[in-house]
Amino acid sequence: MSFRDCLQVSLQVLRLNKMRSALTILGIVMGVSSVVFLISFGRGHEANLMGIFKSLGAETIYITSASQMADQISGITRKLTMEDAQALENTSRLPSVAMISPMTEKMSTVTYANEKVGTDIMGAMPNIRSIINYPIENGSYIGDEHIMSGSSVAVLGSTAKNNLFKDEDPLGKNIRIDGRNFEVIGVLEAKGGFIPGADDFIMIPLTTMQAKLMGETTTEGRPVQTIAVRALSPDHIDSAKDEAVSVLRQRHHIREGEDNDFYVMDMRDIINRMKQALEIFQLFLASVGAISLVVGGIGIMNIMLVSVTERTREIGIRKAIGARRKDIVKQFLVESAILSISGGIIGILIAFLFVLMVTGVKLGGYTVQAPFSFDIVLLALAVSTFIGIASGLYPAFRAAGMDPVESLRYQ
Repeated sequence: MSFRDCLQVSLQVLRLNKMRSALTILGIVMGVSSVVFLISFGRGHEANLMGIFKSLGAETIYITSASQMADQISGITRKLTMEDAQALENTSRLPSVAMISPMTEKMSTVTYANEKVGTDIMGAMPNIRSIINYPIENGSYIGDEHIMSGSSVAVLGSTAKNNLFKDEDPLGKNIRIDGRNFEVIGVLEAKGGFIPGADDFIMIPLTTMQAKLMGETTTEGRPVQTIAVRALSPDHIDSAKDEAVSVLRQRHHIREGEDNDFYVMDMRDIINRMKQALEIFQLFLASVGAISLVVGGIGIMNIMLVSVTERTREIGIRKAIGARRKDIVKQFLVESAILSISGGIIGILIAFLFVLMVTGVKLGGYTVQAPFSFDIVLLALAVSTFIGIASGLYPAFRAAGMDPVESLRYQ
């Protein structure tokens, strides 16, 4: 019996049982559509998050004060200072460093009219925009003149702007941070994503932060919480890190064998850890859809077993007129393959429609992305076909193993 004959007979059998065939492939349809959509969504989510993290400075090292690192003799906590940051600008000692930018943050209460919110206040230098990619949407950025004069100006993240001003234009308006007036000179573009606080902050000049909001001095100098160090290129990250650590250890009088009183954070480590977490996330999403595929395969097996029972006499007649075992096996495998492939194709089409519906939808500051790639389609179709054929093996061999005499007696 040729494959063409098997195909024609299988299509005829399935057409005669349209409702049963439709219900049989339902599990495969749900499984394939779930797998394709969830993997597409997972890939889009990964691309968004990786883009956000890379925009925070893929070539940047962040140095922060070690929390609760108290000196055993004096009982004071050593902090990073502006003088530390200035020492890191020495290109003769740090040839791998392109730029440094100190910053300080604190949570504060911010008010405008009747609105009162708690948000993160970031004291920063103008060159922070070259390290952390936050383009201006309206207005202007903090400038050198604001640093020099200690101006009371503020640049709002998009979430902070929405919380305080709703739909009102904030430019030129005054807000109060911890009871002090600040003029809004700019609004940043939304970064979005599922990173908490990615847009919920207000940026002010670092000198203003130190003078008006922190009110803190140390014997070492003017304190800062973080120093962002940008390497010349990705190839210079390790050397820039080593150079910065060497200079700070010397400035902080840390002897050989002693631990640093500061932390060094490499964005590459964060990005790699995020990739691993997202891969696990995608695997979880795919496994959820795979469960539906397995359920669909069980459904195909059950229906094929019912079909074997219903067609016992037909199988006996075929064997009596010369049909071989492999012909019977081939017939039932072709039927199960048609069911699974049909379910796979329908599932892919449904997933494609869902992808079109959700792509570009904004959830808060997050824009949903779900790239529909060809490799996902091929994988889903191949898996659904394999499950369909695997599910049809037992019914096919059971049908092929029937005694033709007993089959002809079956009513």
